[in-house]
Amino acid sequence: MQTLAEGLRLPTNGLDYAILAIYFVVVLGIGFMARASVKTSLDFFLSGRSLPAWVTGLAFVAANLGATEILGMAATGAQYGVAVVHWYWIGAIPAMVFLGLVMMPFYYRSKVRSVPEFLLQRFDKSAHLLSSVLFAFAAILIAGVNLYALSIVVEALLGWPQWVAIVVAGLFVLVYITIGGLSSAIYNEVLQFFVILAALIPLTVLGLKRVDGWDAMSDSLTKQHGGDFMTAWGGTGIGDPNPLGANWLTIILGLGFVLSFGYWTTNFAEVQRALSAKNLSAAKRTPLIAAFPKIFIVFAVMIPGLVAAVIVPKIGTPDSDLTYNDAIPLLMQELLPNGVLGIAVTGLLAAFMAGMAANVSSFNTVFTTDIWQQYVVKDKPDAYYLRFGRLITAIGVLASIGTAFIAASFSNIMSYLQTLFSFFNVPMFVVFIIGMFWKRASMKSGVWGLVAGTAAAMINYFWIYKGGIIDIPSDQGANFVSAIVGFVAGAVVMVVVTLFTAPKPEAELAGLVYGTESPSPDEELEEADKAWYRKPALLGWGAIVLAAACYIPYSF
Repeated sequence: MQTLAEGLRLPTNGLDYAILAIYFVVVLGIGFMARASVKTSLDFFLSGRSLPAWVTGLAFVAANLGATEILGMAATGAQYGVAVVHWYWIGAIPAMVFLGLVMMPFYYRSKVRSVPEFLLQRFDKSAHLLSSVLFAFAAILIAGVNLYALSIVVEALLGWPQWVAIVVAGLFVLVYITIGGLSSAIYNEVLQFFVILAALIPLTVLGLKRVDGWDAMSDSLTKQHGGDFMTAWGGTGIGDPNPLGANWLTIILGLGFVLSFGYWTTNFAEVQRALSAKNLSAAKRTPLIAAFPKIFIVFAVMIPGLVAAVIVPKIGTPDSDLTYNDAIPLLMQELLPNGVLGIAVTGLLAAFMAGMAANVSSFNTVFTTDIWQQYVVKDKPDAYYLRFGRLITAIGVLASIGTAFIAASFSNIMSYLQTLFSFFNVPMFVVFIIGMFWKRASMKSGVWGLVAGTAAAMINYFWIYKGGIIDIPSDQGANFVSAIVGFVAGAVVMVVVTLFTAPKPEAELAGLVYGTESPSPDEELEEADKAWYRKPALLGWGAIVLAAACYIPYSF
């Protein structure tokens, strides 16, 4: 198990602990206030579909600001350099725009309570059950990653043993989710978004000052790792070596298309925030509003990782007792004065709680509505499923405590997360995208596409890559290849199965397949409201143009 490096205890004092205590009181207070609005299972799982777009938009981006974003991306910056921008400007923005403009109308109009429930309407019960089980399992594994990252900060802050930090942090998240349901999680995520920025911005500014600015840092890292370390595309020709261990084709197809679209369009931990919006227009704007801050957050997580690689040149290697995951705690210890340190610690804890809360709240929804209510205990009063949702939330958090110890065995948790995404999100994406755009796709093709995609990605990773059959330079490069293999296998199997099985009756596909949309009250509202800031297409393309403008300096 990877533990915190010896001597990385943060020099906190009473002021820092006071800031942290105030934050925890506010978080629990929001949970108790949200409890008053939870009267039905729809309130608990989807906030009664009543939230405005600006709230769901900030919650959407904050839900992703967990271990992946903070420790994971800083670790990736320290390990692979400027190539980390690919996870944002190729691996996030286009998919978020696609979700808002293309997929949210299907999700929202169908009135589904979860992403797997859409597969029940489009395909059949077998595809629905398998996707529900796969998602629930993946959600617990990913929640464990956030909990492990949270425990690193608690360990650095208080000096507690890691297992104690994991258990205590998990129980705290359990309290405020169980009390207030999704509303509690979402409103806390809005607060956490601003607290996270208050933590990362001083760390980034002081980090650059410590290494004498960007140019001096770039010169130092270029001497250590070569010229490609400080460029996004350097050395990415097919067959050329580069720090990331991937070429332009696997970056564009594996990360930019398959992994990115698979995560942002089918991961219910994100989509759930948009589904809680008050109408279709707000649901469509949710990921588009989130795309704008997402463009710039890359600098606040990449630069600390690069700074850590300058301060500790051998970070993450056998010659150092620091793993890549230690980059952020290292800079907090080295750079931040008391008071600011308290804000930074609070921001990190907020980030990890947001990420864990997103996965646990999506897990309890899928397990309750898609598995328990659909296949185990049917036709009970709504109050029964509300009580069961709270119970399964507690079970999910306890299970996450167990999976946190799995995450602790990886020196770069971002690599671990990308592996999980290639196994679970990519197969679901191929089934969704073919089902939404091909009316002929048969009912049975959904489940076999899921099976084939998941199996192919796992075989590629564990047998072909880990077994050394094909030499892939890095775990990240292997994840990109696994994603491509899983997507292609799932698509081919869906086409083959469709040729030999019956399609779903066309009358049952209205609103589920592109070109079959039916009018809805939400469309009338959209037509009546012509304000520029309410036009999803304008927001979406604006985000893409802005991301492209930011990307120009790293394209050469």
